Amino acid sequence: MHPLTRQASGCSGRRVCSMPSPVSSTEHYEPGSRADIRRAIRHQRRSLTPVGRAALASSLARRIAGAPVFQYSRRVAAYLPNDGEMDLRPLIRRAWKLGKHCYLPVLNRRRLWFLPYHPDTPLANNRFGIPEPALSPRRRWPMRTLDLVLAPLVAFDDKGNRLGMGGGFYDRTFAYLASRSHWRRPVILGVAYGFQQVTELPSHPWDVPLHGVATEHGLRWFATR
Repeated sequence: MHPLTRQASGCSGRRVCSMPSPVSSTEHYEPGSRADIRRAIRHQRRSLTPVGRAALASSLARRIAGAPVFQYSRRVAAYLPNDGEMDLRPLIRRAWKLGKHCYLPVLNRRRLWFLPYHPDTPLANNRFGIPEPALSPRRRWPMRTLDLVLAPLVAFDDKGNRLGMGGGFYDRTFAYLASRSHWRRPVILGVAYGFQQVTELPSHPWDVPLHGVATEHGLRWFATR
């Protein structure tokens, strides 16, 4: 287990480790195809009202900001919300106030780069309509020096499997983590609403599992595999 996640969770070798406020959900989807799960949860996610979405984002920001894994991290990669995703902007503002360095993902062919993100950083939409820093590629930050990556997702299960939008960008970018057994940096923390948890996700050998997941209910950690 990554030192930061061990310090944050107090895990003692069990496969799944929970914070005092565990992830919970009013609805859990049964196993199904990736396409079916993706379609159902994206619909529910987009159905949230702006007021409801803002309240959940505020709750999530408090949960993550109070976690040691965030407090000890100096370089944090986040994302800007799209397609009804959990909004990290309240947390990003907290990170700036604390003097942390924030980064956003930028598409680079089939992988991601991470570029600095400040309040005055110019943004431009990528081919999916997602805002990215409009900065020189020379400003990209080495992934292995990031402390924490807050990764968007469509669904997750209690084994740490993550279902994204289907592009495979995060899996290809962080595939190197699977070959490292000791200092596995950065920590990959999935970000979701509680209802995005499913009973079981179909997985592939190339899927990069999450170290943990954060929702409006709390943080949950998974033992490394």
